[in-house]
Amino acid sequence: MLVVAYDCDVLVIGGGIVGLSTAYAISRAAPGSRVTVLEKEPGPARHQTGRNSGVIHSGIYYRPGSLKARYAVRGAAEMTKFCAEYGIAHAVTGKLIVATERDELPRLHGLVQRGRENGIPVRELGTTQIAEYEPEVRGLAAIHVGTTGICDFTAVARQLGEASGAEIRYGAEVVRVDRRADRGVAVLTARGDVVRGRVLVNCAGLYCDEIARLTGDEPGVRIVPFRGEYYELARPDLVRGLVYPVPDPAFPFLGVHLTRGIDGGVHVGPNAVPALAREGYGWGVVRPREALATAAWPGVWRMGRRHWRYGAGELRRSVSKGAFVEAVGRLLPAVREGDLVRAAAGVRAQAVLRDGGLVDDFLIREGARAVHVLNAPSPAATASLPIGREVARRALEVLGTR
Repeated sequence: MLVVAYDCDVLVIGGGIVGLSTAYAISRAAPGSRVTVLEKEPGPARHQTGRNSGVIHSGIYYRPGSLKARYAVRGAAEMTKFCAEYGIAHAVTGKLIVATERDELPRLHGLVQRGRENGIPVRELGTTQIAEYEPEVRGLAAIHVGTTGICDFTAVARQLGEASGAEIRYGAEVVRVDRRADRGVAVLTARGDVVRGRVLVNCAGLYCDEIARLTGDEPGVRIVPFRGEYYELARPDLVRGLVYPVPDPAFPFLGVHLTRGIDGGVHVGPNAVPALAREGYGWGVVRPREALATAAWPGVWRMGRRHWRYGAGELRRSVSKGAFVEAVGRLLPAVREGDLVRAAAGVRAQAVLRDGGLVDDFLIREGARAVHVLNAPSPAATASLPIGREVARRALEVLGTR
């Protein structure tokens, strides 16, 4: 009988906030379990976690009963508590969602109802009441959501890793996975290291579908990278807190918004444009193999045919600063082109189905000796503690420890 020498019980691929939260949850649920985290970058949270607006979302946008709704509401409270416990910069600021056109009013009222169904306190505001919160913001009506906040998610991810007690290997890009249902998994890194575990957890974010296929599991979706471009507001005094437009319910994107961060600066954005690489943080970043692989997925073309008008508007705001200013100006009329200074972009890992549908909820699937997190864009940072517990629960069931 062959005896396998395992390096760990649970092998996590991905050192973003979801992967590190999973390691943290395993250490809490099953003390003594050996966890190894492989992250291809030289440090944690280098992609989606560290390149977002830093918003602790309330959960008001998400379909009642969905994982996003349940985990965001629960996660917002837990994230605030976690930050307070470990001394991580954060604040509960509240935010405004503002309707600037009459056809947005029914959707705004729909958000009020959704907020109530999700257990979120919401205050409805008229035109004059908006100025009490944001003197420079204009709108026909708005809602104030008091449980929204901001924090430093990179610091949260780093603390989760330290508190987990896991072995975290940076610079460890996974290039091959050998999964044996009766034994476990062996992973080969680009440096030539082999790491063996009893169960694999795939939290690879922008590459999660590729890791699933390397493992031998067909994910049924493909990650399509959408770049979110940001500006910094040169006159941050124009905005006191967080200001959002009314989102289009057909898309998982929230529209260009204004966010006063934990550092006092105000971020403006993001838009959502297809990227030509999974880490395509600018138009000049093109990886032909990745772009062709994305284009080969039938869902991409079906998505494009279905949503080309929306996409054209996002592209226009990407190439034209004036168009971006126009979008911001609907909320903040005082803004001028000179007020916007280009800031670092992010890339959203959006799962797309074969039929062109955008996966609108968190998606976690299992294979033999494997758990795959296949869709965890915003609000995954907010919801990372509940997501980590759910992924940990599934991994520990595979191990037979629960």
